[in-house]
Amino acid sequence: MPPATADLATTWAFLEEGVDHIMTKLQTGVSYSKYMSLYTVAYNYCTSSRMHNTTTDIVGQGSRTGANLMGSDLYNNLIRYFITHLKLLKDQSDSLQDEALLRYYAGEWDRYTTGANYINRLFTYLNRHWVKRERDEGRKGVYPVYTLALVQWKSNFFLHVQSKHTKLAGAILRLIERQRNGETIDQGLVKKVVDSFVSLGLDESDINKASLDVYREHLETPFLDATEKYYEQESEAFLAESSVSDYLKKAEERLKEEEDRVDRYLNTDTRKQLVSKCEHVLIRQHSDLMWESFQSLLDFDKDEDLQRMYALLSRIPEGLEPLRKKFEEHVKKAGLAAVAKLLGEGSEGADSLDPKAYVDALLEVHRKNSETVTRSFRGEAGFVASLDKACREFVNRNAATGSSTTKSPELLAKHADMLLRKNNKMAEEEDLEGALNRVMVLFKYIEDKDVFQTFYATKLSKRLIHGVSASDESEASMISKLKEACGFEYTNKLQRMFTDMSLSKDLTDQFKERMANHDDMDINFSIMVLGTNFWPLSAPNNDFIIPPEILPTYDRFSKYYQTKHSGRKLTWLWNYSKNELRTNYLNQKYILMTSSYQMSVLLQYNKHDTLSLEELIAATAISKDILSQVLTLLVKAKVLINEETDQYDLNPNFKSKKIRVNLNQPIKAEVKAESSEVLKTVDEDRKYVIQATIVRIMKARKTMKNQPLIQEVISQISQRFAPKIPDIKKAIDTLLEKEYIERVDGTRDTFAYVA
Repeated sequence: MPPATADLATTWAFLEEGVDHIMTKLQTGVSYSKYMSLYTVAYNYCTSSRMHNTTTDIVGQGSRTGANLMGSDLYNNLIRYFITHLKLLKDQSDSLQDEALLRYYAGEWDRYTTGANYINRLFTYLNRHWVKRERDEGRKGVYPVYTLALVQWKSNFFLHVQSKHTKLAGAILRLIERQRNGETIDQGLVKKVVDSFVSLGLDESDINKASLDVYREHLETPFLDATEKYYEQESEAFLAESSVSDYLKKAEERLKEEEDRVDRYLNTDTRKQLVSKCEHVLIRQHSDLMWESFQSLLDFDKDEDLQRMYALLSRIPEGLEPLRKKFEEHVKKAGLAAVAKLLGEGSEGADSLDPKAYVDALLEVHRKNSETVTRSFRGEAGFVASLDKACREFVNRNAATGSSTTKSPELLAKHADMLLRKNNKMAEEEDLEGALNRVMVLFKYIEDKDVFQTFYATKLSKRLIHGVSASDESEASMISKLKEACGFEYTNKLQRMFTDMSLSKDLTDQFKERMANHDDMDINFSIMVLGTNFWPLSAPNNDFIIPPEILPTYDRFSKYYQTKHSGRKLTWLWNYSKNELRTNYLNQKYILMTSSYQMSVLLQYNKHDTLSLEELIAATAISKDILSQVLTLLVKAKVLINEETDQYDLNPNFKSKKIRVNLNQPIKAEVKAESSEVLKTVDEDRKYVIQATIVRIMKARKTMKNQPLIQEVISQISQRFAPKIPDIKKAIDTLLEKEYIERVDGTRDTFAYVA
């Protein structure tokens, strides 16, 4: 070990031998004492302030003295050593190619960086003082020893190898291509070489910061270009001889492979650009073809392929929009076709359409396509919107509805009515709840929700009056579903009907208690008192002579009600009332369940055996056309015989298998009238809804132009029904007449609210 006062030549000779041992023969080991003596010599030399004769100046400007100069002497000798060392590597690498070159490069890189690490620690003092001061004074070309080793490697070895037809990066790219072609390669080797590219990057402004300049310039850019070329050729060739379904699989696999490649041996910064490049070549460039084949995948329910296509196209901007449009069209066609098929099967057309079959057909289309959205398109909002749009279209406008928008709500309300009736097979709770939920699925798409509401109220009133509700729980469940969908206002009337029913029951019980001491109260009797505003029932428009058999009860109840509620008027709805009659004229006693009109006809036969149509009209005051239908039903049931024109006899030989005979069948005219009645009510209600909405808007805004007012009305009402513009204009005129609003002076189309 040279003394502390030794000159540069002696000192460097000792240090160079140690440095060379560490750089080339580290595997044979370095003893602790040897390492410490090297460290001490370097330290001594740097701290010696004596002038040396050597003034060679490679780095460090001007004539520097003392410790400054000592540092630059050592630093410059290190540079010379690295250059010499690397020249040997350069010469050996010149004859190597491809994998052999990579193996040689990786091995030498390992040895070099490990050695440089040790040497960096040997010259800690140099780094800490001389290098730091030089850098602080703005000399950018001076680096800590380890960084210096990398800088020398880059300029004296790396760039030399790369400059010959990018030998190094080329070798890596050829290996990657071989892997893409299915061969197995040494990924560890590739990773080592790639990592060296990253390590060689240097940020001059802050040498401690990682820089990817070298990696980007020498590897990433050519790698991305090669990737683009490779996949352009592969995808063209693959599509030329394979189906789109197979291509989707291939593209999916390739994208996954490339993402894995980044994880295995590339820098993570490459991921974004690589994926974007692959998406462009594999998906964007073939997106037209995918869009075209989407329809056939839908037609043949190719779930897996649809999932793949969705996953691929969702990766590129605007890739899904054409699919959403096609899907919407597909669902719409399926819905229209389902209804057309249903009409084709039934012979009598839309009027006699079975509500259940109609609802089931629409629900099946929704269910199938909703599953496709969930399964194949991961429930993506755009596809859900397409499904909703298409369903709204075919639920409201199809072969069964024609140009009318009221047909679907009517059929849906009738279907709900059948579900909620006692004799319905689905009345087992679970099924029924599920069926009601399915009704709500279609209800969401109905445009004219007010039509559904009115039909539903009419049907509900019949169920309650005739006591044929499956259960109060189911009725309440359906009403709460409607309330959730449309708000309190929508179901207010329906809930009031139930209130009336329970009040009526209490009223009947109180009346019976009061009358218990009357001897002639042997008629079993119950009454329903229903609020006119809440029940969609119309009073009979013909006279009716109350049979003397029930007259006392009628009178007593009327008086009793007036004492309880003076000022209220009772309107008796004979057209909805029903009775039970016991037969005493036959060997077998029957109970005939009848309507009030049938009862009043049959009670006439207590005094007569035969009566003409005219006599019956006189006795009952029922209008001729309704009475004819009542009689037709009684003749059909063989209770009366009609052997001569307009002459009706009691049948003495009436027989029936059932003891309780139900004669109370709906009259055709009533069924027809019900639909037109409902639609008339809806039209009336709509006028008032539109007027009320206009007043509400004008009250808030004070003044408003015609066009914005119409738009605002449409947006507020469209939840209930789709208002027609002429109806809105008519409502505006009506409100002008009624002086709720007025035209602003000097303008033609601006209105003001009149307080």
